[in-house]
Amino acid sequence: MRDKSRRAPEQGQAIDLTPMLDVVFIMLIFFIVTATFIKTPGQEVDKSIAKTDKIIATSVLVAITDSNEIYIDKKKIEESEVKLAIQRLYLENPKGGLVIIADAASNLEKVALVADAAKELNIPKIAVSTRKE
Repeated sequence: MRDKSRRAPEQGQAIDLTPMLDVVFIMLIFFIVTATFIKTPGQEVDKSIAKTDKIIATSVLVAITDSNEIYIDKKKIEESEVKLAIQRLYLENPKGGLVIIADAASNLEKVALVADAAKELNIPKIAVSTRKE
């Protein structure tokens, strides 16, 4: 009879990593689902530099590009449709405000056009987004 203390080590033993991978993937899915995403206007804009307050969390975002094109809700909007587009989005969330994200090279007239449309709609919170210094 063989001595049990002289047993040769068993071949093929390995640590099963499947449960650990399951936990890692569940955590990854949890973080992806619960992540907060930054709202963007849909068009890249080079902002001018200024000191401002915080952005209003649930705002209508209006982007004005360096070529003076107006984007609302990631769609290019003609000047004649600005007021209607702002009104549609503002009625979806009347507690929010309006944030104008204007390129530093854009005309001030376009910013004034958007701000005037918002004032006509009685939107109380109107802000112009800028770069931090």
